[in-house]
This record gives sequence, C-alpha cells and structure tokens, in this order.
Amino acid sequence: MANNKDYPLEEEHFSPQSRFNNQQLIATRFWEKKKLEDMSKEEWELLCDGCGKCCLNKIEIKGKIKFTNTRCRFLDCQNCLCKIYEHRFEKVSDCRDIDLAAIREKPRWLPKTCAYWLLDNGHPLPDWHPLLTGRADSVHEARMSIRNRNTVSETGIEDYENYIIDWQDL
Repeated sequence: MANNKDYPLEEEHFSPQSRFNNQQLIATRFWEKKKLEDMSKEEWELLCDGCGKCCLNKIEIKGKIKFTNTRCRFLDCQNCLCKIYEHRFEKVSDCRDIDLAAIREKPRWLPKTCAYWLLDNGHPLPDWHPLLTGRADSVHEARMSIRNRNTVSETGIEDYENYIIDWQDL
C-alpha cells in the first residue's frame, strides 16, 4: 500500500492479547475500586474490550443515534482494533477520543456493551470482558465484536441511511 495522507502504511503488527499480558502489574479489579476519572492511562486503555463497535459510523436521526454497518477504513476487522491507533486523530478528522465527555454525551453513541459506558452508569463488566477472562479473544467468542459480522468499509459510502443496522448489542 502506498504511503500517502489517505492510506498511510499500517503501524507495526499489534497483538490484541499483549494488552492483557501484564495485567498482574495493575491493581486487581481496579474498575471496581476507582472512578473512571481516577484511572491511569494504562487502566483506561485496558477497559476497552476490543469490540470495534465504536468504529462503526453512526448518524443522528430525530435526536437518536443510529448505527450503520459501515466501518472506519482503518479498522482491522479480524482483531477489531485500529490499524493506525497512535495516529488516528491526525489521519481521520472525525475520529472521536473515548474520554469522559464522549462517554456521557447525549444521545449515546457508544454501544451499550461499552465498558466505559457501563461502569460510568453503575453497571458491572460483562462476564466475557477480557479484564475478567484474561483473554482478548473472549469478546469475539461471545460474539460481542464486529468480527464475522456483515460490515463494509466507509470508503465511497454516501448514503449512510442505507446501511442502518439494529444489532441487539448496540
């Protein structure tokens, strides 16, 4: 792939499991003891279950967020992680940072299975979450990610209304 502003070279291969390999260095069940705003960068990043659903394009219709099955062109559909994570804000003008403001934004644009949203709203992590299982693949095994779902790259899409989906886990 050519290295230009639209399609930069992919970053080095990243193993999704590597995020959880040093989990023993983080306080046990930190998410039950800390508020989101008190978490370290490492703890914050570990909350992401790697589902890829936040990288689906969404549209707002009559004050409600509708998910589409169009995905960011930089999302790796196999591991459900961004191919250019460290440079995503430079390369994708409408990429959103998952921060407290995004989590609390109304209408809700994060999937209802999102750990950040769940914890901020007083819910526990689901039993398939990688922090509980210790395995990155548990989100895929529970069929809570976009892996093996009918999605299309956003490249060339103009009428997102034609791609609205109603998956139960959104």
